[in-house]
Amino acid sequence: MEKSRSKFPKVVVIGGGFGGIELAKHLKDKPLDVLMLDKHNYHTFQPLLYQVATGGLEADSIAFPLRKIFDGQKNFRFRIAEVTKIHPIKQTIDTTIGEIPYDYLVIATGSTTNFFGNKRVEHFSMPMKSIPEALNLRSMILQNLEEALLQPSRELREPYLNFVIVGGGPTGVELSGAIAELRNHILHKDYPELNKDEMQVYLVEGLPKVLQVMSPQASAKAEEFLKDMGVKVLTNVNVKDYDGKQITLANGKTISTHNVIWSAGVQGQVIEGVPKDSIIRGNRIQTDEFNRVKGTENIYTIGDVAAVITGETPKGHPGVAPVAIQQGKQLAKNLVRLVNNEPMQPFKYFDKGSMATVGRNKAVVDLHKFRFQGFFAWLTWMFVHLISLISFRNKVVVFINWIGSYFSYNGGARLIIRKFIREEIVNDEHLPKAED
Repeated sequence: MEKSRSKFPKVVVIGGGFGGIELAKHLKDKPLDVLMLDKHNYHTFQPLLYQVATGGLEADSIAFPLRKIFDGQKNFRFRIAEVTKIHPIKQTIDTTIGEIPYDYLVIATGSTTNFFGNKRVEHFSMPMKSIPEALNLRSMILQNLEEALLQPSRELREPYLNFVIVGGGPTGVELSGAIAELRNHILHKDYPELNKDEMQVYLVEGLPKVLQVMSPQASAKAEEFLKDMGVKVLTNVNVKDYDGKQITLANGKTISTHNVIWSAGVQGQVIEGVPKDSIIRGNRIQTDEFNRVKGTENIYTIGDVAAVITGETPKGHPGVAPVAIQQGKQLAKNLVRLVNNEPMQPFKYFDKGSMATVGRNKAVVDLHKFRFQGFFAWLTWMFVHLISLISFRNKVVVFINWIGSYFSYNGGARLIIRKFIREEIVNDEHLPKAED
């Protein structure tokens, strides 16, 4: 059993994402003993995962060791572990390194890809929510380009050169733009035998427009940018099935492809033992205005997995990094208040706006009353993401990569470090299709 070395109350934080890090940092020098658990020993800057997946950045550019973040914080410890069950009455958790007691438990496990029950799509398509998944995606893209070189006819090359991105949110839009730029600027350099006109990029969105959460101006401009780059944008269309060779859309259209990237939805990563009546739509955990899990006294949740349900926020907050960061800061203050026998303060989210990049010199930004698109929006997007990276080294490496890519049109390292091999299924009848 992992024992506390401190006389202070023990706060166990599950997850080293944006929320967990902010919480732990703001408990520095406070009368609390902090233990963070994560299955990886690094923090991932998820907004730039798509650039790792498309070869624009290396993985270590957007990752940073968790222990280094808290260097010198005496009341902080970290362990690599996976949490398998929570015992609210005992105030303990079961983990892969043993049972761990807590005085306060904070669930900051984030979200994972939501395939909406379609097991065939889940097996054959590619998600992108972690660095290992982004590296798998990069390998798949490059391997299929290599395979296309070996095919003797356009018809046989087609499934290797068709790329279908499902989901028109920020991730889908940014991925579509990045793959389109790979086709427009890189393909003829790395693969001169291939004709870029044979490589097609499709963006499939079930709603009437891309970037549904942003302003109508941002949505329309993003779609315009994508189409100018050669992306085929299909809106009001859902995916019916995908068998690894052909994707079938609800409107009857089929696309022959070995490259389907799924970014159509997310769901919270909930641990066994969380009260079942607190789990709501999207597999999120319902909390009160203090981020306290419904039906508990000393279990809290922040970030993508949390749904702060109040009169003002009946559906909770969006699953974005600024929400997690602000929740982490506020919960740290409230835990100190609890220790000092002071009343907690409710969480209030301050929405600073949203943004998405489509490609070189192309981005859209919504900042309350100020909305702008194009080159200045692209510079704004780059600046915000650059300063948000954890370490100075990450900032420098990413900045140099971006400068090199901008002037050379050929930046990044498109390396197949490890070959991606999807597990073969002899009989896929046990993988049900989505219901009509």
